[in-house]
Amino acid sequence: MIRVLTPRHQPDWQLVVPGVLLLCGFAVPAAMLLLGQGEPAFNGADTRWQAFAFTLHTPFWDGVNGILNLAGYVGMLVCHGLLAVALLIWNRPMTAFFVAVTGVAALALTQVAKAVVNRARPEGARVLTDTGSYPSGHVSATTALLVVLVLLIGRWWMTAVAVLGILAMMISRTYLSAHWLSDVLGAACLAAGISLLLWWPFRDICIQENASAGSRTTWQAKASRRRQAGEQPE
Repeated sequence: MIRVLTPRHQPDWQLVVPGVLLLCGFAVPAAMLLLGQGEPAFNGADTRWQAFAFTLHTPFWDGVNGILNLAGYVGMLVCHGLLAVALLIWNRPMTAFFVAVTGVAALALTQVAKAVVNRARPEGARVLTDTGSYPSGHVSATTALLVVLVLLIGRWWMTAVAVLGILAMMISRTYLSAHWLSDVLGAACLAAGISLLLWWPFRDICIQENASAGSRTTWQAKASRRRQAGEQPE
């Protein structure tokens, strides 16, 4: 597993500055929604995008986006949990803690924002939805997981996969009329910003932990230590 996880040591500013800017990208539209009482300045862009998304509907894309609807929220949360468990098994407890904290923080802040902003969803949603349109829970969960994987794997191809995955989920939520365009943009900014800012304090310890853990699982490491203790001369 050490060959898969190669987290990089970015300078502090490369995490903090983008993280803060991304959170601003979430907070500013949220404030505009609250102050504008549901009719923000970007409402025209939202409605035009929604009209365009409606023209894309076909049975094939209905099926594809139905799968994304199932995978994008519960599926991403399950993957987040499985990733944390796998890291524990592979003797990376602090990295597992970072993964768990990031997932919980993104979920909690998304739900709080939904309740505070209380934006109405588009009419004619093609899937079951809860209350609160801003921000999108599906996009937030997907972004949090994929950004975490980008930080832990540290390779360009994972960044490409993450960008494509986030864009696919953003388009899917508007295709299904479950969210406005600004909802999915805000959710991506929120989750990505949280992930970067949480990685900042965890970065060094996770890099060190990954380097020292090797490719052995926790039980293998313990078994090795027991064997070494038993082989010591009396």
